[in-house]
Amino acid sequence: MSAPSAACQPHSRIVVDDIERLIQVDVGRNVAALFEAAKGGLWSAASALATAPSARVGLITGFYVPQGSPPAAETDGPVGAALLAKGLEAVGIRCRLSTDEPCRGACVAALTGAGLSGAPVDAASVPAIVEIWRRAQITHAISIERCGRSADGAPRNMRGLDISTYTAPLDELFTAGPWQTIAIGDGGNEIGMGSLPRELIAQHIDHGETIACVTPAQHLIVAGVSNWGAYALLGALAALRPDWREQLLACLDEKLDKAVLEATVNNGPAVDGVSRLRAMTVDNLGLSVHHSKLREIRTLVRAGHAV
Repeated sequence: MSAPSAACQPHSRIVVDDIERLIQVDVGRNVAALFEAAKGGLWSAASALATAPSARVGLITGFYVPQGSPPAAETDGPVGAALLAKGLEAVGIRCRLSTDEPCRGACVAALTGAGLSGAPVDAASVPAIVEIWRRAQITHAISIERCGRSADGAPRNMRGLDISTYTAPLDELFTAGPWQTIAIGDGGNEIGMGSLPRELIAQHIDHGETIACVTPAQHLIVAGVSNWGAYALLGALAALRPDWREQLLACLDEKLDKAVLEATVNNGPAVDGVSRLRAMTVDNLGLSVHHSKLREIRTLVRAGHAV
């Protein structure tokens, strides 16, 4: 698979930056300063993928909510990962997904809802997955809404709760290389947020000093909702690669997103990470909010294409 110079079209940067602004809307976490610190992350992440001569992607997701009703993975993360995997597979980029056993059901359900029931899901020990990824010649690791290690080594949720009992140390997989690393997060405690100054997270985020993840990424995307970061990466790749555009935009589809969320909630099961309820919401926001982002990203890409 070649990487044509179309990725360098002069108007593409404008479109990608507009998409980044669209997803950097604070939904109540006081993350505006994190948006500013990570500005340009969408462009660098999308450029890394768009120009790779033969990309193969390893996805990492799954954020367990032990106080959920029922205890389960949250809806943010697996849904975005499934849409991203579907889009990448459509343009010839093979994907596999890694999570842990507590989140495996939600991730498998999300992929199945996206029509990717045969996609490989790795939920073994970290050394075993590293070896699997090396054999699969993974070139890019993409973490989406995956709780990462804080300064004391424990993964902590937004309430400051240590969830290491339910959370495998997939930070070690993320940084095991030789793959490039791309991370998507929305609260400061996710894998990749170690690229930002810890004091910045401490200053702006509740429990920030305690929960701030120390694991960095080469390319960091900070979004109001992590699923939006996955949508944005699809849109940015569509802007950078005209030869991929229609296949990627087809995955920024409201019906597909709803089907994936429904499968994740019903069959995972999965819960909303904010309300902690088994509901058709992500971060306590209804489908209309998320689907408006899908439509706006498609509009930006198509308008940029017309320039």
